Amino acid sequence: MKKIKVYIAVSLDGFIAPPDGGLDGLSELAGIAPNRYEYREFYDSIDTVIMGNSTFQEFRNTDVEWPYGDKFTYVLSSHKDSLPLKENIVFLTENIPGTVRQLKEQAGKDIWLVGGGQTITFLLNRDLIDEIQLCYFPVILGKGVPLFSGKLKMSNWKLIENTVLHSGILKVTYQKNL
Repeated sequence: MKKIKVYIAVSLDGFIAPPDGGLDGLSELAGIAPNRYEYREFYDSIDTVIMGNSTFQEFRNTDVEWPYGDKFTYVLSSHKDSLPLKENIVFLTENIPGTVRQLKEQAGKDIWLVGGGQTITFLLNRDLIDEIQLCYFPVILGKGVPLFSGKLKMSNWKLIENTVLHSGILKVTYQKNL
């Protein structure tokens, strides 16, 4: 069975992006280049990406080339109308929890829940996330896009790894307690 893993950069005060969103916000604000080896190792361990529509729109509104072309991507959205169709990208608008459960039951590599905060909260509250990897950047934003959006249901997690990466980034990995 596949695991759904959150792997995300977060500021010391719990934000995943500056107030205007942005895709490279924490790296730029902290003046730290991402550790490509660490990221590549994680990226190679997944074959599927899940993200919310707001995160998807951030990509669409920039000049950034789509970074997940070799992965199958599911975009969670409440909008059915006028959604663009792209290769390897599917918009989930109905029975999202059921479809995500089916994805987890498929053979293959794990699933990366890219973001954002609303999507993370939505799937956490439905017990669909198995692992959370947080890379704490040594920056305080004061305001921005929170890691969790809205009310969270209580859940228990076990720390399985904590590592200091380059430039003072602290990576902590939690696994869902069963």
